[in-house]
Amino acid sequence: MNPSIDASQRALFLLGRGLLGLYFVLPGITKILGWDDTVTYMAAHDVPMISVLLPLTIVIQIGGGLALMVGFRASAVAFVLAGLTLVINIYMHNFWGMDEGLARDHETQNFVKNLGIMAGLLVVAGLPAQAKPST
Repeated sequence: MNPSIDASQRALFLLGRGLLGLYFVLPGITKILGWDDTVTYMAAHDVPMISVLLPLTIVIQIGGGLALMVGFRASAVAFVLAGLTLVINIYMHNFWGMDEGLARDHETQNFVKNLGIMAGLLVVAGLPAQAKPST
């Protein structure tokens, strides 16, 4: 364990990393269980190459989420997940192409929420090695 990190900082970092990982693992599993619905949803948002991108997204979400949770290559994994979140945000929460109303408001909220998730991931990705507690 890094001696410059106290127990409360270590606990908060591990909890935060765990919650960020969970944010990806659960939707990855949901995409498997609801494959057809996910394909339909992606098609409705004009996502290209769904037959390639959906399995890739699932692997990144579940594998990356679990890796982040246990701290395996956390910086690199957090950076990849931040990139995935950006791509998902652009395709799936494109509020700028919607008419005014509740649906647009909902997508705007999801877009901004995902920016917050990206911010947390970029913090994990950018922490210097000496600031990261070991698991």
